[in-house]
Amino acid sequence: MKILILGVGAQGSTVARRMDEEEKVSQVICADYDPKAVNDLVKDLKKGKGLQVDANDIESIKMAAQGVDLIVNGLPLQFGKNVLEAALAVKCNYQDFAATEAIHEDWVEGIKIMYDIYGKRFKEIGKTAIIGTGSAPGLICVAARHTMRYLDTCETIYNIVYEGVEAKRFLPFWWSPVTALSDMAGLPSAYVNGELIKVEPFSGPIFRKYDYLDKEIKLVEHDHDEPVHMGLNAKEYFKDAKNIYFKYAGAGVTFAEPLYKLGLLSKKPRIFEGNEINTFNLVLENIPPAPKYKEEIAEILEEGLISDTGAMVVEAYGTKDGKSVRVETHVFAPGLVESFERAGITSEMYLTGQGGALFTKMFVEDKYTQTGLISSDMLTFDQVDYYRACAEKLDITMETKVVDLD
Repeated sequence: MKILILGVGAQGSTVARRMDEEEKVSQVICADYDPKAVNDLVKDLKKGKGLQVDANDIESIKMAAQGVDLIVNGLPLQFGKNVLEAALAVKCNYQDFAATEAIHEDWVEGIKIMYDIYGKRFKEIGKTAIIGTGSAPGLICVAARHTMRYLDTCETIYNIVYEGVEAKRFLPFWWSPVTALSDMAGLPSAYVNGELIKVEPFSGPIFRKYDYLDKEIKLVEHDHDEPVHMGLNAKEYFKDAKNIYFKYAGAGVTFAEPLYKLGLLSKKPRIFEGNEINTFNLVLENIPPAPKYKEEIAEILEEGLISDTGAMVVEAYGTKDGKSVRVETHVFAPGLVESFERAGITSEMYLTGQGGALFTKMFVEDKYTQTGLISSDMLTFDQVDYYRACAEKLDITMETKVVDLD
């Protein structure tokens, strides 16, 4: 199997390294606009081949993708449509970490178009496209599907993520600051009473204290994929759930919430002392980039951490055998210190990259029975079991408990 990985940042490079170890993979083509990033990666791979690709140019992508079986798209969201079209043109499978925003000006409408129109186009060529395959969305969606096994009916689902890793240095985000800040400023989607609606950022607080956390956490609404994907798929995959939310907490939320309330995360130009400025870009300019190099991460660890914890939980409320229950699936994975000791990367890179690589491995092992376009919340239970078994070998585990509410 030949795989093209577009974008060799934290996610793409992790998938490349994992696929380089797979017996059934004959070649890993690593492509990016930055030749240095490509060369630095390929020199460490046994099956690697490096290419420079301009993702603004579909023909450039198609040239790189000649003869490949799968394109793994690790590029920024604006390039997603180009990569989808290239995959269709060369008749190969497709995978990304988060669904593109380039299909329609309304992202939710874009998702519907991907399911419908792109789904039909991939089905026509007998190929599979899967979107949203990082940690969230991705790993958390596998946990949500697994949770459904314990319910006869489902009323409400909370997708809960707490980013509790905090360094002593100023570092509000452990992944792309522009993506993180854009999500903080975006209007979150929630699935409420069977309909997708927009809600206010940082609204709808819930509080949780899990036994492995040293404090109670406040989680709020956040612009994320899960309520959209799972809401559109609620009837078939989530026991016809009526309410689905994504709740978020961590240093990034603490940093961004007051900026949002001050209006500083708006991308609309404003006048200040007679000059036109974009406050979003001003804030972004002063946020340090996410650490990705081994030496940089080592330096952060040497300086010390305030916290090295977190939580990823799916809570589902419904009925089982006529009783009202809450089903909790908790995801456990290596923290920052352990991720660095294992692989020289951050816990964010470990969870998202390794989580994404498992979806790629499912292509390698021919585990997808679906053709067309699916999202990571649409796996069969057999596929969920395979994913979980592979994840456990990486010390990414899930623990589920059922709480009787009657």
